[in-house]
Amino acid sequence: MKNKVFGILIICLFLCSSSLWAQDIRIIHGPYLQNMGQDEVTIVWITDKNAVSWVELSPDDGTHFYLTERPKYFASKNGVKTEGQVHSVKLTNLKPGTKYRYRVFSQEVMWRESYNIFYGKVASTAVYRAGPLAFITNDFTKNEITFSQINDIHGRSDMMKKLLEIAEPAKNDLIFFNGDMVSSVNNQQELFDGFMDVGVDMFAKEIPMYYCRGNHETRGPFATEFQTYFSPLNPELYFLVRQGPVCFVVLDCGEDKPDSDIEYSGITVYDQYRTQEAEWLKEALKQPEFRDAPFKVAICHMPPFEGWHGPQEIIDKLVPLLNEAKVDIMLSGHLHQHVKSEPNVKVQFPVLANGNEAVIKGKVTKNELVLDVIGLDGKQIDQIIIKK
Repeated sequence: MKNKVFGILIICLFLCSSSLWAQDIRIIHGPYLQNMGQDEVTIVWITDKNAVSWVELSPDDGTHFYLTERPKYFASKNGVKTEGQVHSVKLTNLKPGTKYRYRVFSQEVMWRESYNIFYGKVASTAVYRAGPLAFITNDFTKNEITFSQINDIHGRSDMMKKLLEIAEPAKNDLIFFNGDMVSSVNNQQELFDGFMDVGVDMFAKEIPMYYCRGNHETRGPFATEFQTYFSPLNPELYFLVRQGPVCFVVLDCGEDKPDSDIEYSGITVYDQYRTQEAEWLKEALKQPEFRDAPFKVAICHMPPFEGWHGPQEIIDKLVPLLNEAKVDIMLSGHLHQHVKSEPNVKVQFPVLANGNEAVIKGKVTKNELVLDVIGLDGKQIDQIIIKK
């Protein structure tokens, strides 16, 4: 016992002395909002050292954030605070259409042994001088909403910035990244250098972003970590999003070639995955948030155009369900050019595939859905109007 105590004392002295020249923990990416709903949201951020993390939440009631101790919501799993560098905290039991203020914290975990944990310093978002960050929860009863879509950035962060300037994020209720934001997922740094740091800087701290995975996000040695960063606490990468008069059905297209293709080295099972997704979709389309929405919009990176295996799978497995549910339109990308198709026998709704250097800007009321496609020069490429 004496030896153990002595050992712990030595470690404490070492940690204390080493902390004199050790760099303080930092938040290096984020925070950003994921999976915003009427009563919940997930907040994600990344630190440069292992830490335990939490969010402090406050109503937007005009009081100073420091008026009282705000409730803390910890990153945890099965009752234990999680330790790591990627932090995800899900806030629940929120009120619809309500503005909340928040601040994120991470405290470095320097060393641990059994029940003994030695903590370092704390990193957090600003709240004293800059003020806390804020978000507004979704509201099914809202009469009018605006949204934007960008896609096929392929790691071009400069292009990302130009497109977001056209999208005017502050005027949007939500923004969609519709796939292929990178060419392959090789490591964390490429995700943030390629597009996500720009997204965080321009809007994602306070305006919700929903990520529809493209086929290129399925590629690369880090691809299996995709959900660590996007929709991290959701069961799947496909989901419903209801905001005001529109319900978005966010689909995961998988890869574009057969699973047996040499390019995939025998590691993909996307045919099976899309069958599983179809089973989910069958039940999701029965949900009141979809069924009662005046407008119904599908979001899918690959458009259901015949010719390639992946899109054909979408036509065979997902489109019949969307036809039956009377989806108003599907928004896609993938083709790197502006393509619009009218309803036909197999796909009974219009499909708008956005180019890789344009933005879709949407405005939806209970009676009208307007989609403007805007190019890099700020000029309108196309407009679609759907009335009820």
